[in-house]
Amino acid sequence: MGEAYADADGTAYLPLLGQPVVVLEADASTLAQVHGRALGRGLAMSVYTREMFATGHDEANRAAVAAVARADLDLVGVALHGPRNGVDKTVKGARLHP
Repeated sequence: MGEAYADADGTAYLPLLGQPVVVLEADASTLAQVHGRALGRGLAMSVYTREMFATGHDEANRAAVAAVARADLDLVGVALHGPRNGVDKTVKGARLHP
């Protein structure tokens, strides 16, 4: 929902989710690896950064992401869309959230 996002390096991301999802959990290191693998596989991705939770609306969220270089994003979540086998390989190391 809303408009697409981009980080300070110009990496494009999907708008925030508006459909059912499977939620996995991972530590920060694994989440960074998932982000990198998703970029490498060309999967469509939404990002959720810590800074987004301090804003009050979608436009401010996009500005918070756009102000930070890709390598410096303080990721707290990602959403992926793509073929199941590609997504499964990308999220390796994450586990189903209870």
